[in-house]
Amino acid sequence: MPDNPLTKKKGPVYQAPVDQVTRAVALRFDEETDTVPRIVAQAKGEIAKRIVELALEYDIPIYSDSGLVEQLLELDYYSEIPPHLYKAVAQVIVYVYQLGGQKAKNGTGF
Repeated sequence: MPDNPLTKKKGPVYQAPVDQVTRAVALRFDEETDTVPRIVAQAKGEIAKRIVELALEYDIPIYSDSGLVEQLLELDYYSEIPPHLYKAVAQVIVYVYQLGGQKAKNGTGF
């Protein structure tokens, strides 16, 4: 599998270049202050592209699951992830931890 152009890593991540991103959601989970992950950014269109660009700029892992993104876009900004999405979001958290995702201690999480 070739290197991913967005994350420079291999695995279950975006397969499209940034200019093809149409939707994005950013989550935060801080074990010390949060009981469950929260949505800290969500957008469609140009702002979604900017979310991905910022993630790349700050070396925040990117994980792609279009179905999960669609469900998360239906939630309010800064809302906690509802129980029916725990399993799907847990897969994202596992992925981030496997990458050493705790490096993003600036409150953005992943």
